[in-house]
Amino acid sequence: MALTLKIGNPRSYRNLSEKGEVGTSSDLGCEGQQEQEDEEFECLLGANGQVVLWSPRRETVLSRFDFAYPPDLQAQDRSPNSCPQVDSDGDLHQNATTLDLVGEQVWRGALFLADFILHYSDIFRGKHVLEVASGVGLTSVVAAMLAIKITVTDVDKGEILELIRRNLKRNEDVLKAEVCVKEIDFYNHDTIDDLQANNKDVSVILAADVVYNNPLTDAFFSTVLRLMSDPPEKTMFIALEKRYVFTMEDMDSVAPCYEYFLDGLEWLRSQRTDHIEWTVEELPSDFEQYFTYERTRHLVLWKINAKLKQP
Repeated sequence: MALTLKIGNPRSYRNLSEKGEVGTSSDLGCEGQQEQEDEEFECLLGANGQVVLWSPRRETVLSRFDFAYPPDLQAQDRSPNSCPQVDSDGDLHQNATTLDLVGEQVWRGALFLADFILHYSDIFRGKHVLEVASGVGLTSVVAAMLAIKITVTDVDKGEILELIRRNLKRNEDVLKAEVCVKEIDFYNHDTIDDLQANNKDVSVILAADVVYNNPLTDAFFSTVLRLMSDPPEKTMFIALEKRYVFTMEDMDSVAPCYEYFLDGLEWLRSQRTDHIEWTVEELPSDFEQYFTYERTRHLVLWKINAKLKQP
């Protein structure tokens, strides 16, 4: 059985020249295109580094993500209201990313993590799951098909949290979990402390594509340490795609942000070792693919477990 998730993304000018689910350039006509060119956009930066171009005068673009239910997914996990829907080419999402429009994209790391959730459903079934830097919320929607509660977070800037709420509402027919949308700003410890105070039973944490620049990576790992230092014991899954750049210094293509991420993992291992026994491991990536996207060899998945030592 196939199921379609409906994810709304902020519309931007460049999108008007692309084929979309709603609001293509052919819908606007020449006059509409000129109006769009003259329009000002608000530039937002999510905690996961995604740039979102948002215009309050425009609607959102609706992208559809078709995926197949795993054969062994229990019947009670499936939505009674879902109908089989298969797109002719299997993918209605705009896969081409432009650097100034990445906020429109659900990046591959989120789809990779969603596949992992579906394949290893027992890890998430009946748990309270927290996703940090959720972006448009696709991974949280999938987790909410299995979890008993899910807390979806990002920075509270512009329309980001409201966009997440709308996407959850669009897909409420497949959600099993109680859903809560909250703010986490990696640079604001008050938001982290507030979240912990009101979500003391979180046992699984998710993050997808959180590596974009080194200061953000530092703030991310500081947040992870704070979240995983308190009971109950927590397990975190981080999916990301290595992004390579060519440097004259190395005369080669390297992934500096990913290398810095690995340094962050080593830093985390060394923190509060009198209180926490850390287990950090890269997981195999050969689990089944349920969503339609290009699964490259640069997609990786890390697992962090924090076992709290008895005082």
